[in-house]
Amino acid sequence: MSVHRRLGTASGAALLTLAVAGCSGLDRTAVGTITYETPHEVEVSVTSPSVKGCHVLVQEGATKIENLTAVDLIMYPTPDCRGEDSSYVPARSGDTIVPGSPPWRSYSVVH
Repeated sequence: MSVHRRLGTASGAALLTLAVAGCSGLDRTAVGTITYETPHEVEVSVTSPSVKGCHVLVQEGATKIENLTAVDLIMYPTPDCRGEDSSYVPARSGDTIVPGSPPWRSYSVVH
């Protein structure tokens, strides 16, 4: 193997390592749109939210959700993604709260 070829291979490997290291720091998102409706029938859309953490909905919460992302969601009746009355909403589906139930106030992404 020639010296130039070895240098080219080593340079390529170094660039690949840098590219992978640079991409690993990027935030992953739930590619797609989440649309929800408030108790006052106002529609709110969120595009490609982060897969990390708890996402708080508008103050009055949501009564209906359309999950048009590639990931599943868990909806919570509390603003801190806690509570026993959570709802699982698979990717590319939707859900509506049971009449008389409190609205959802937050969600987390299953990844």
